[in-house]
Amino acid sequence: MGSLHDQDLQKPLLQSEETPPPLTLLLDQSSDNHKEMSDELEKVLSSIDLPFFQRVWPAIWIELKLLWQLAAPAVFVYMVNYVMSMFTQIFSGHLGNLELAAASLGNSGIQSFAYGLMDLQKPLLQSEETPPPPQSPPTLLSDQSSDNHKEVSDELETVLSNTDLSFCQRVRPAIWIELKLMLQLAAPAVFVYMVNYVMSMSTQIFSGHLGNLELAATSLGNSGIQSFAYGLMLGMGSAVETLCGQAYGAKKYPMLGIYLQRSTILLTATGLLVALIYAFSKPILRLLGQSTEISSMAAIFVYGLIPQIFAYAVNFPIQKFLQAQSIVNPSAYIAAATLVIHLVLSWVVVFKLGLGLLGAALMLSFSWWVIVIAQFVYIVLSEKCKYTWAGFSVQAFSGLPGFFKLSVASAVMLCLETWYYQIMVLIAGLLENPEMALDSLSICMTISGFVIMISFGFNAAASVRVSNELGAGHPKSAAFSVVVVNIVSFITSAVSATLVMVFRNVISYAFTEGEAVANAVSDLCPLLAITLLLNGIQPVLSGVAVGCGWQAFVAYVNVGCYYMIGVPLGVLLGFYFKLEAKGIWTGMIGGTVMQTFILIWVTFRTNWTKEVEEAMKRLDKWDDKKEPVLVN
Repeated sequence: MGSLHDQDLQKPLLQSEETPPPLTLLLDQSSDNHKEMSDELEKVLSSIDLPFFQRVWPAIWIELKLLWQLAAPAVFVYMVNYVMSMFTQIFSGHLGNLELAAASLGNSGIQSFAYGLMDLQKPLLQSEETPPPPQSPPTLLSDQSSDNHKEVSDELETVLSNTDLSFCQRVRPAIWIELKLMLQLAAPAVFVYMVNYVMSMSTQIFSGHLGNLELAATSLGNSGIQSFAYGLMLGMGSAVETLCGQAYGAKKYPMLGIYLQRSTILLTATGLLVALIYAFSKPILRLLGQSTEISSMAAIFVYGLIPQIFAYAVNFPIQKFLQAQSIVNPSAYIAAATLVIHLVLSWVVVFKLGLGLLGAALMLSFSWWVIVIAQFVYIVLSEKCKYTWAGFSVQAFSGLPGFFKLSVASAVMLCLETWYYQIMVLIAGLLENPEMALDSLSICMTISGFVIMISFGFNAAASVRVSNELGAGHPKSAAFSVVVVNIVSFITSAVSATLVMVFRNVISYAFTEGEAVANAVSDLCPLLAITLLLNGIQPVLSGVAVGCGWQAFVAYVNVGCYYMIGVPLGVLLGFYFKLEAKGIWTGMIGGTVMQTFILIWVTFRTNWTKEVEEAMKRLDKWDDKKEPVLVN
């Protein structure tokens, strides 16, 4: 390598040496609109000249538009990811009841463990430290969507702060502004989440049509193994979310790519450990009391999911890297295309090539890698990521211990949530008729998981909206956004719960052809409907917690409500009072109800002006931190 000039030592690895053009040249309509709506929302909420109701309605509309921009692509991506896994379980279910139980245990008990671990880094990209100032004027980074979002956010704060208007006169325009913001954020996110879930669900459907044994194995693999991995990876990846979002808002663009690489490094290293759990899934399941036949079949399914672990390690950081820049639509398009590929290949592999459970699992892993590769190609080639992605850098290897520490609270919070209902599936495997319990519970959990992808999209929107408004000094907009996003998410879940009750007698036939399983699922549907209603609020409040940095507090709440109340109560009702699967689920719903009420109480007692002050203090402190720049 040739010698480097002294002045070159200050340049990040692979960063362009050209002076970027003025920022205004690269703003696109979407970013400008987002900025305008944000400003408009704050104006509406702050207006004291209008009565309350005249402010509320426009504020709600603005907030919904902002949330739609954030959530729609994200929901779609999550749903595609889940659908791939779901169809794998469906295919397994058609192999037999035992196969369905095994696939469920593999997905929920082992795969979710890896998934949650990989998502641990997401909030880091949004909050705990702010990167150093960029070497050159920021450019190209704010596109039309981002600027538009900012303007609308400012508008919302102005509306809410206008004391010349009555409460009603402020609320109406504020609702309109908030609805615009929410829909812009939430719609793509919801779509992505749902597609991701459908991929997983389709795998279970294919497995279920192989037979009851295959359906049981897929259910056990999904719920007993995969879900633990999923929760762990999801938790670690979520530590990136806050840090990247605030770095982008502070116009410190080069550090987004560095944080992306750091997170990927940590998650890949974690994936190696998780792969060992997958490799020894059979003895682990036997140790947990599962039958030999189901454990053996579930282990075969889980072996095919090992490549998926490392797809998680790359996907979650990339996903949050893009969301921090309000780049949400490309992920939705990629997820939709991948879902089609997944369905076709899964059908060919399972039914035409006769590869059974292993083939279904391998196709799910392959589909996740298609998503990862497509998203990375977009980052490298897109002009929107030109300055947030400057190439691979050795700087990504610096600060790893501190980066890891910042993710722990978020990991604990998200893992405890993700694993909670997966533990219920594992406990159900210890009942007198484990195959029937696993089949019925896995089908209900699959449906619940699909619907909760919508709430996850609103979770992402809530996190972005709250963190953005706090960083912009808009306390009224932040508080108003919390109210609107929770109402919209709850209404969506209420519709889903109603549909579940209407189709309770036929809903299971998509997964398996057994009448006994259909009757068991129908009997559990009232509990499923209650769970869906709770899922309309709880994940959104968790998103608010991420935006505010309350992860540690929520982690303590989760431990107390879920594992000190919910799990023991479920075991007591299920085994001691002989209520079996229904008793286990009832007890765990009790823990969720308590956790939800605590989060509601804390959220609506929050002093949002103080939260803005705390955010400003953190930003001032972070601005004093200069991170060394490494060179090639």
